Order: sequence, then C-alpha cells, then structure tokens
Amino acid sequence: MPYIGVGLHLFIALFFAIHAVRSGRDIYWLMILFFFPGLGSIVYFFAIYLPDSRITHKLNKTVASAAKSLDPGRDLREALQAFDFTPTAQNQVALAKAYMANGDAAQAIHHYDICLQGPFANAPDIRLGAAHAKILNGQAQGAIELLEGIRKSTPDFSPEQVSTLLAQAYSKDGRMQDAGAEFAHANHHFGSMEIRVEYAIWALQAGEQSIADQLYTEIQQTMKHWSKDTKAMNRDLIKRLSTAFAGRK
Repeated sequence: MPYIGVGLHLFIALFFAIHAVRSGRDIYWLMILFFFPGLGSIVYFFAIYLPDSRITHKLNKTVASAAKSLDPGRDLREALQAFDFTPTAQNQVALAKAYMANGDAAQAIHHYDICLQGPFANAPDIRLGAAHAKILNGQAQGAIELLEGIRKSTPDFSPEQVSTLLAQAYSKDGRMQDAGAEFAHANHHFGSMEIRVEYAIWALQAGEQSIADQLYTEIQQTMKHWSKDTKAMNRDLIKRLSTAFAGRK
C-alpha cells in the first residue's frame, strides 16, 4: 500500500512537471516537484496550475462582468482620477479608452486628438484608437487618414485590425468599392472570424447578396465545430451576425 501512495504522488508530480515545461516555468519548479512530490504538487497546484486554469479565468471574467454591471462607470471614474492627479499622455490615452468603453466616442476623440498633437503624434496605437473612435462618431474621413497613415508608416502594426477598420471607414464614407476591396483583402490575408462576420454584414447591407450568402454559409459551417468556450468567447460576434441576418435565412 505505501508503494501505491508513493506512485500516485510521483504520477501527480509528473503531470505538473509536464505542465511546467509546456508553460515555460522556471527549472526550480521541476526540482520542487520531484524532490518533494507530495508537498511540491500541492504548492504548484495553488501557485501555478489553478491560476492558469480555465476555471480561474472564467471566474475572474464573471467577477469582472458582475462588478461592471454593478458599477458600470467605475473604470471611467478611475481613469478620470488618474488623469486629474497625473495628466500624462499615457493617462490621457487610458482616459480616451475608458470613454470608448463607456460608449462616449466624442469624448474619446477629444483626448486622442490632444495626444496626437504632442510627441506621440505618430504613435500607431494612439492613431488606431483615434481612428476607431472617429468611425463610431461618424468621422470616416478622419479615420481613413489615420489608418492609411499607419499602413504607410508602420505597415507591420496590427495589420488585421487596420484593414478591418479601414474597410469600415471606407463604407461609412460611401466608398463602397474601396470597402469591398479592403474587406476582401482582409479576409484573404487574415480570414479571422471577426473579419468574416464584418465582411458578411457589410456585404448584406451593400447589396452584395452572393458574397453575403457565401460568407454566412462558411461561418455557420465553422461554428458547428466550436466548443462551448469558443461560442462563449464569440457571443457578441454571433449576436451581431444573427441580428443582421435575421429573417433573411
């Protein structure tokens, strides 16, 4: 019987050791696991394995979602307080992002534009955030200028997001041929689910029925193979697609 207990401890330690190697943990964890297989496994479980597990991620996400529901303006208040206390460009960008998350694109643009007048005028992440805010606020031309500038000066910066936003900005600006070409470019080069959904919604609204039907069918086929976790992660995307295609299929 003692041998069974020792063997079980070693088996558990081996399981955690494999996890440690695959997740790139420091070598000392392997020493702890094999020199002290029982106690080491317990320590590893609570210190490393549990925080990395899906259960913890789901719990953290649930807690964060609940906190946001109970106090939806908390992030914005904290960003305002941080900026009032230390009005740096970094805090102003954080404030702009908080306004965006709070659905106030106009205020987000105000703070992004201030940042773009200073030493961070060419920072691609700030220009990208400003472009997104301008699209939501109906300032498509301003967004196009920013996005085309990013593509020209830093073509390797978030090319997928730049392409998707640029296609949306072209569409908002009435440049439907450019929008279609940009969506096709993004779908060909990246082909993520987000791009396919946005492309399908655009095609439907633009009267490109054959493209919309083809994309919708491809998306539905892909979704059949999704796990529950993948469906949960893409819930908002699925809702956007379902709403756009409601009554058309």
